[in-house]
Amino acid sequence: MSLTVYRKAHFNAAHRLYRKDWSEEKNKEIFGLCSNPHYHGHNYELIVGLTGDVDPETGFLIDLKILKNIIEEEIEEAFDHKNLNEEVPEFANLNPTMENISIVIWKKLRNRIDDKFGISVKLYETPRNFVVYNG
Repeated sequence: MSLTVYRKAHFNAAHRLYRKDWSEEKNKEIFGLCSNPHYHGHNYELIVGLTGDVDPETGFLIDLKILKNIIEEEIEEAFDHKNLNEEVPEFANLNPTMENISIVIWKKLRNRIDDKFGISVKLYETPRNFVVYNG
């Protein structure tokens, strides 16, 4: 029986949307206020879904304590209260848009979670703006 379980988490982080190879004017035109050279922050809400088959012995898809620990170690410790542009190596040359953040999160989780599970990442940058990435 295949189903999906979810774990919610959150982190607070600052970022700036811009391209180093563009002028300040073009960055401001494309990214608007999000290109503020002094950065800006968000209270990100993260929902991670794992899809697979229920273990007939335990009745679990996965022990959610395991998923909780992976999210804490790979995402919350790496991103929470950080400047994504300056302090998170994955964004040294990658614009930290919510789209790119969700892909980075998915890859970090994929490295730790058994391939028998499908992974979905839903990331809210604001209550009205969010992205879903399934790999």
